[in-house]
Amino acid sequence: MVYHRTASGHAQQGVILLYGLIVLAIMLIGAAAMVRSMNTSLVNAGNFGFKRDLTNQAERAAAAALTLLQTGALATVTARQTSSTANNYSATILATNAQGLPNVLLNDASFATVGVTSNDIAVADQAITLRWVIDRLCVNTGVAQASHCTMANDPAPAGGSGSDLINAIDTTSGGVGALTPRVVYRVSIRVTGPRSTQAFFQTTLTL
Repeated sequence: MVYHRTASGHAQQGVILLYGLIVLAIMLIGAAAMVRSMNTSLVNAGNFGFKRDLTNQAERAAAAALTLLQTGALATVTARQTSSTANNYSATILATNAQGLPNVLLNDASFATVGVTSNDIAVADQAITLRWVIDRLCVNTGVAQASHCTMANDPAPAGGSGSDLINAIDTTSGGVGALTPRVVYRVSIRVTGPRSTQAFFQTTLTL
């Protein structure tokens, strides 16, 4: 009886090699995806850290604006009745974009109508520049009145009785609420960082 040897063994080895190449390709794709995911995570972490740093830096401009309003050139009611370019201050509400940011902070050329660049705060060692502007939320200059200004009432005295609350109301100026209505001021800040990255911050306050 004569036996003939077949090539089935060689065929099986060829299939194993093919499967091995497919598995290797899948592993390479998975490794590339994992590296890319890690890179994305690192970039996001860096962006979050950068944004947090810009937020902290913005406090410098907020402190400068608050100092002007409390103890500086804008500390008196009379001084705040007219605009002051030297102090980055507008006695009337500034035009804003859809996000509520003053247009003068978005355009360097128009900023000269409200403030001066010499007031910019530069953090040289971090390549950061802060620019800010204060605007009184009034339609007109002059004495602030509820008819043309955004006003806010002071909070009621803590722990007071009903009679204390009534006595606290300012009836002479037509105030309605706990205490004398006060005009609202808006402080808007632009932080420019490395590679011309910009972040904007805004707060409102009363004096």
